[in-house]
Amino acid sequence: MALHLRTERLVLRPVDAGDVDALHALHTDDEVMRYLSRERARREDVRDEVLPRMLAWERRDPAWGYSAAVEPATGAFLGWLLLRPAVDREPEPGELEIGWRFARAAWGRGYATEAARAVLHHAVTALGARSVFATTMAANTASRRVMEKIGMRHVRSWHEHHDDPLPGAEQGDVEYRHP
Repeated sequence: MALHLRTERLVLRPVDAGDVDALHALHTDDEVMRYLSRERARREDVRDEVLPRMLAWERRDPAWGYSAAVEPATGAFLGWLLLRPAVDREPEPGELEIGWRFARAAWGRGYATEAARAVLHHAVTALGARSVFATTMAANTASRRVMEKIGMRHVRSWHEHHDDPLPGAEQGDVEYRHP
């Protein structure tokens, strides 16, 4: 999202080419990726594929895309957030998807909740989103807690078949939504 937001403890700014190393570290941490993927991207893959895919959202519409969550005092990259229309289904009018990924060093400190709350507020107030949703594996209790803390409610659960399921996949997936 081509926006700059400031929260009590964070600056949210558009992801940029200078974030390659931080993105690579994030996307190769086994614990961060635990509920997402077994694949670990090489730095070149992050630079040449992942980052361009992230930046493409902002080119589609400056209101959408990925924001880096940065600690203002140190400039430390703590993670990213996304705001975009649904990609795996036809979005309803006024519907946006929110998501996040934070470095392990930022876990347990309320950063994901603080940043996600700011992005959700922006989606509703500045962009006029009628509905904002997020999905995760049911086993990902930390992300589910963030969803609940920012005022989202559980609306559905489902199970998908995976040839090589991640641990916890047997519990299925969940969707949370605001309002």
